Amino acid sequence: MEISVLPYDLYPSTPYVLLAAGFLASVASGFAFSETLKDAVKTWSDNKDSISLPSVQNFRLLLPFLAVCVGVCVFLASGVQIFAFSATTAYAISLPLTLVGGLLLWYQLGRLLVQLEKGGSRALDLDTF
Repeated sequence: MEISVLPYDLYPSTPYVLLAAGFLASVASGFAFSETLKDAVKTWSDNKDSISLPSVQNFRLLLPFLAVCVGVCVFLASGVQIFAFSATTAYAISLPLTLVGGLLLWYQLGRLLVQLEKGGSRALDLDTF
């Protein structure tokens, strides 16, 4: 009885699969983040007296945001691995980039929510300047 071994060419290379998986995870989580943010702002606009807008930046909104960050980190690391870097090096490059970018975006979202609460949607209109 002979054991047949499948050739490695039958399966896609790991960085390419992870590249696609990271991209798809980021897009799906980004859609969830968008819908959660829209729902939170709609809830705030219906109850402006009882809820402050920056308070909608809670765990319900943080979870899809973190999922986007994880997807972006995997996507970046896989992209770096394509150029023959090890996984350790690739994640050492992509993790700080993702953390810094994610923290800056979360901070900017908080500032935009405060600005929206103070001045309404006119405060966010960039064409008036």
